[in-house]
Amino acid sequence: MRSVVPVYSPGFSLGFLAVFRVHDQFNIMLTPKIGFYEFRTDINFFGDPQNLDPSLVQTNPDIPVNESLQQSGTRSVVTESTMIELPLIFKYKAQRFNNNRMFFTGGGSVLWRTKDQEEADLEALVTTGRDFTLDIGMGFDLYFKYFKFSPEIRFSHGLVNLYRPEETDPAFRDAISEIRRKSITLYLHFQ
Repeated sequence: MRSVVPVYSPGFSLGFLAVFRVHDQFNIMLTPKIGFYEFRTDINFFGDPQNLDPSLVQTNPDIPVNESLQQSGTRSVVTESTMIELPLIFKYKAQRFNNNRMFFTGGGSVLWRTKDQEEADLEALVTTGRDFTLDIGMGFDLYFKYFKFSPEIRFSHGLVNLYRPEETDPAFRDAISEIRRKSITLYLHFQ
């Protein structure tokens, strides 16, 4: 018996903000950025070696079955990615009250991994290098004397199945059916 558990891992991105003002309460934002991420997945192996599927048992007699399958334990697979992201976001702002206003955002992003696919195929858990996401968020515009600070929380949902089972480690390849990017991001915009 096995289980595959994605583990929360933080990332960091840095980018620019281009704002196209359509109306006092409606903007279109283009926010190109580069992100540095680490994706961690824990693969748990359970069970008694005698009750295993024989096709999973390594045939090398010098390596014990327990050791070859990592029976009682967890194998952590870490994948590091540097991504170029190009979000197109629509921003609807409430009426300004004193020096504050609330806003809602929605849109989508295109993401590209900077690593070549042939290099990514050498990792234990292999994913593709492109993704499309739908994004929705909310935040506040806080107006100060010389700048505007806009904290925002945004939820992203990936539309593409990133998983490449044909290149993934055979020890756990069939335990995963698909991988989709889901993220919660805190943005701090200074304008």
